Amino acid sequence: MAEPAEERHCWVCFGTEREDRAAEWVCPCRCKGSTKWIHQACLQRWLDEKQKGNSTGSVSCPQCGTEYHIVFPKLGPLVYFLHQVDRILSRASPFAMAGIVVGTVYWSAVTYGAVTVMQVVGHKKGLDVMERADPLFLLMGLPTIPVMLVLGRLIRWEDYVLRVWQKYSSKLQALQALVPGIGRPVPPGPLAESRPQSDHPSLSRTLCGALVFPTVASLVGRLLFRRVDSSMQRTILGGITFVALKGVLKVYFRQQQYLLQADRRILDYLEPGLERGPALPDEDSGTEGNLS
Repeated sequence: MAEPAEERHCWVCFGTEREDRAAEWVCPCRCKGSTKWIHQACLQRWLDEKQKGNSTGSVSCPQCGTEYHIVFPKLGPLVYFLHQVDRILSRASPFAMAGIVVGTVYWSAVTYGAVTVMQVVGHKKGLDVMERADPLFLLMGLPTIPVMLVLGRLIRWEDYVLRVWQKYSSKLQALQALVPGIGRPVPPGPLAESRPQSDHPSLSRTLCGALVFPTVASLVGRLLFRRVDSSMQRTILGGITFVALKGVLKVYFRQQQYLLQADRRILDYLEPGLERGPALPDEDSGTEGNLS
């Protein structure tokens, strides 16, 4: 006597053949047993979730890995043409967007370079220089101005100055009275080789600092070197002064950050409710004693 056929169970909605005898069933993969069958409508909804709007994307069975064979009905000539146009636009749009972004950045760099030239050498003289220059030279040279400013911003010369400072800091004790902490050496160890967390350069600070630098140099030059007739010379002197002053302050600030980290201490743990008393020096070791 033949065994009765196994009842179909949908592995998506867990419905059975008895519950809906009019439903269309499909066996789309190599799975056997309870995961063999699935409602056609349930599989369609599940495919929509997996494809996420990409109707041509391939989908495989999550159990056996078999790729589902999806067949579309024949399209009319107009619908087929529109479908092909839509596919071409979808594939070309990322490249077009990249080209637009690159073009926008390029022309922004050209504009910024032109403004920087007029800011450094003067408005009238800058316009005269750019009018007489070769257009190809302008199109190639002006965009390099912001690039060179950003690259110059990435040169961290303060690190080398700080290393020299730490190496010869013991000889600066005479300046201790004028600037507290300037002559104190950094304790040897991993701390002297580390960099404070707040000193990591960020992309936004690097870009902003590089692009604002010509304006700051021009303002400092006008403020400190008014007697200089040449606008270009004033800007160069203002830029050198600003970089030097900022570098000195940054090196001093980082030295103090190192010293703050070197002087930090971890206190003893106290049970809740106990009051922490003053730390007493240990007679034997010369360090802070444990609190009782």
